[in-house]
Amino acid sequence: MPVIKQITSQQTFVVRQPVLRPGKALDTCIFDGDDLPATIHFGVFEEEGLLGVISVFKASHDFFTEADQYQIRGMAVLENQQKKGLGDLLVQAAEQYISQQNGKKIWFNAREIAVGFYKKMGYAVTGEPFTIGDIGIHYVMHKTL
Repeated sequence: MPVIKQITSQQTFVVRQPVLRPGKALDTCIFDGDDLPATIHFGVFEEEGLLGVISVFKASHDFFTEADQYQIRGMAVLENQQKKGLGDLLVQAAEQYISQQNGKKIWFNAREIAVGFYKKMGYAVTGEPFTIGDIGIHYVMHKTL
């Protein structure tokens, strides 16, 4: 049975690196704001250990007018553990946390391949696609709580 726990930013690297930064240096797994007091990181665990991660940042995007905005970053599940519902559990944990903080808007930059996953969870695309460095095409996605 999967369990969601709060983890440190450094603990996310074991999943961020192989999934989000394959072949890149470990320091590319450090995100701006990772260690701010308002940032929180969650991991999903089973007997095998840490299988997926998600990070929540208090951050605003110019596309939205809501005052209490939160950004999801670094959502990743190990490749051999995908399609088992672990990503859903991580996003639900982030949403529950944001709701407890009285957050009104969740937004993030979704990789092109992840758009369908997030749409199934009630998120919508806004704006035009854009490229992030050598990582690829992304879309801004959002949900109002």
